[in-house]
Amino acid sequence: MGINAREGSNPSLGTRLRTLRVGFIFASQWLAKVYGPGEAWKPGMKAQQSLNEKPVHELLALIEKGEIHPRDVISDVYRAIAQREDQIKAYISIAPPEHLLQGCERLRDRPLRGLPIAVKDNISTVDLKTTCASKFLENFQPIFDATVIERLKDAGAQILGKTNLDEFAMGSSTENSAFFPTRNPHDLERVPGGSSGGSAAAVAAHEALWALGSDTGGSIRQPASFCGIVGLKPTYGLVSRYGLVAFASSLDQIGPMTKDVRDCALLLNFIAGRDRRDSTSLERPCDDYTRDLGQDIKGFRVGVPKEYIVDLSSQARACVEAWVKIFHELGAEVREISLPHTEYAIPTYYLISSSEASANLARFDGVRYTKRISDLSVEAMFAESRARCFGPEVKRRIMIGTYALRAGYYEAWYGKAQRVRTLIRQDFERAFQTVDIIISPTSPTPAFKLGERMKDPLAMYLSDIFTVPASLAGIPAISIPGGKVEGLPFGLQIIGDKLQEAKILRAAYAFEQSHAPAVSPTEQ
Repeated sequence: MGINAREGSNPSLGTRLRTLRVGFIFASQWLAKVYGPGEAWKPGMKAQQSLNEKPVHELLALIEKGEIHPRDVISDVYRAIAQREDQIKAYISIAPPEHLLQGCERLRDRPLRGLPIAVKDNISTVDLKTTCASKFLENFQPIFDATVIERLKDAGAQILGKTNLDEFAMGSSTENSAFFPTRNPHDLERVPGGSSGGSAAAVAAHEALWALGSDTGGSIRQPASFCGIVGLKPTYGLVSRYGLVAFASSLDQIGPMTKDVRDCALLLNFIAGRDRRDSTSLERPCDDYTRDLGQDIKGFRVGVPKEYIVDLSSQARACVEAWVKIFHELGAEVREISLPHTEYAIPTYYLISSSEASANLARFDGVRYTKRISDLSVEAMFAESRARCFGPEVKRRIMIGTYALRAGYYEAWYGKAQRVRTLIRQDFERAFQTVDIIISPTSPTPAFKLGERMKDPLAMYLSDIFTVPASLAGIPAISIPGGKVEGLPFGLQIIGDKLQEAKILRAAYAFEQSHAPAVSPTEQ
């Protein structure tokens, strides 16, 4: 399927953005007509109604009792979008509300009752464009749904909208979107994290009940930490990647982003499982990840890597000490462990991910399903299309990856990085012989200010230093609200051994129930 826009016929950026956000215009007009224009939203302002602030499992229980109707929830979600989206900019495109209101009647007998879900805009959907926040794909309309979307639709979910991200999921702040940056609902002058910043911001601002993100080196967990929500990166292969636009194929994973741990487990139930269309999908029976929630964690052996607590601020270190105390009170045994190759994780990750990205993004050339800039010659078309449609961060990673893979350097760079990756995985294998779970901060700092790190790529990359190792090892990790640092959400990361999602969810739920959750931006 091709979308070949000639240079002379390209609409202005403003026109393109208005087209991308047409669903938001429909939603605003519909809500203004039904509810009136409303007051401009600010962090700390309480919503008129609060159904959209409840977790999905509570909403499903209320629907089952007949106390509310799915359309009431959908109306409240769209009301929040109309009130807050101009400030936060979590969405690239939004489905018209009448579509979801009609659909909820048809889906009332399915498990998810027609409730909406937000989806990161690098996951294929036939109902809405999939842009990857890139000029290359700004008009791309997929012809198939990703496997995770098919499964959610079968369960009765409806796609609310596609959320903003760093272009092609390359970034840690959602400032690398080709369209606009997303803002953190807790502080509009700060980033929501990335690359799944749009999904995290939508959930935190109650513009979505829950969302899907993708995680390559921390792109679910770090924005979950910055926005004070729950985000899970599953074991590599547990959730199908079919329909996820590839960044780094040996690292990419789709995962849930939710208001609480129970919702996270519930959403994982619907999206996990074998998919014959994904050759990396694991062959294993489906599990119920909500089953063990509520069981105590007495006797759990909890490891705290000494490499993960150096160079933390005094407030961040105080959070870690508080977590240790809580796990002790829950009956767990906490001990210090070592993951000695942690210092090599960031360079290893960027060599591997950039190398795979340079290969995966070679398909974006102006010929196939992407924008074409020049028809002067094949060489000019390739060069002009890629130069004008890729953003600076994507270009940077393509250059790094191409260099690492060139003849004579492959073994020295990419090959060596893969060997170090094995050492990092072996660190975790040894650790899990003596502990059941590992805890750490999700990121060294809370959300930083917009623009603060855009001119310093290394500082931006280091915000993922605690999330990248688990990605390289292919093991599951979850970020949950762990307190406040500098008055902003600060996430606790819980890492488990391969396919131990049930164990880390059980520990996360126990912590969540004993620890006051992060303050919602509507309650500050």
